Amino acid sequence: MNKQLEGRVAIVTGAGSGLGRAHALALARHGARVVVNDINGSGPGTPGREVADRIVAEGGVAMAVDGDVRDFEQMEAMVARTAAEWGRVDILVNNAGILRDKSFAKMTLDDFRLVLDVHVMGSVNCTKAVWERMREQQYGRIIMTSSSSGLYGNFGQANYSAAKMAVVGLMQTLALEGAKYNIRVNALAPSAATAMTEGIMSPKELEGLSPEAVSPAVVALAAEDAPTRMILLAGAGSFEAAHITMTQGIFVGKTGDAVKDIQARLGEIQDRRDEMVPASGLEQYRLELAKAGLSG
Repeated sequence: MNKQLEGRVAIVTGAGSGLGRAHALALARHGARVVVNDINGSGPGTPGREVADRIVAEGGVAMAVDGDVRDFEQMEAMVARTAAEWGRVDILVNNAGILRDKSFAKMTLDDFRLVLDVHVMGSVNCTKAVWERMREQQYGRIIMTSSSSGLYGNFGQANYSAAKMAVVGLMQTLALEGAKYNIRVNALAPSAATAMTEGIMSPKELEGLSPEAVSPAVVALAAEDAPTRMILLAGAGSFEAAHITMTQGIFVGKTGDAVKDIQARLGEIQDRRDEMVPASGLEQYRLELAKAGLSG
């Protein structure tokens, strides 16, 4: 195996099971030293320690570090311990997550906040804890974990969907801000059979959706030649890209009945011919000003 991550140091959150476990093992097999983070402790017999021990048994280097991604101080301490042990942090995989699925009508606000806190603030806390180190060393690879539920919606997952789209927005801006420091930030939208998907799909479908089939995407996004600002979809050995696009739309001006014009021409507004992937949020402003004859 080509150990293209030799010498790199990676942190994977929620790595005691499921996708995180598979990611940690894959990164280690490609040469990275791996911090296996899990909320359920790091002592003997814990999931995190089991994964770290497995990496070591396979000839890799790893340590288990417990910690709740919702707690910034714990994440700072984890990063400081990693840097003290191995001198740097090159790769962060924001994988930790939970589900609290119910229809929006039945969902409590506490369950909505909890899911956002783990997925969104958990990703923010971990990223903030590594950001300055990555800027100083002029190198970083950060992977947010999104989901098709966030990109396209899913019944009964309003909280999860909102969280998973939020981390895409976080990725978009951090990729722009990190570019001059060689920090590349991407989002992964995995399809995998984990504890979080039990009962949702048939046994045959779940068998094909192994977490291990997703992890090559993580290695690619963690590599030196990784892209940036990519939404990479992965599952069952297949890989796709998602894009947030903008159509060319129409110009109706400020006179007349703009509401009626919009209603009558929704088809034109939605027409995807010549749609674009904006380089930043300012592209919307520029396009609209240009169509109004106000640019420059």
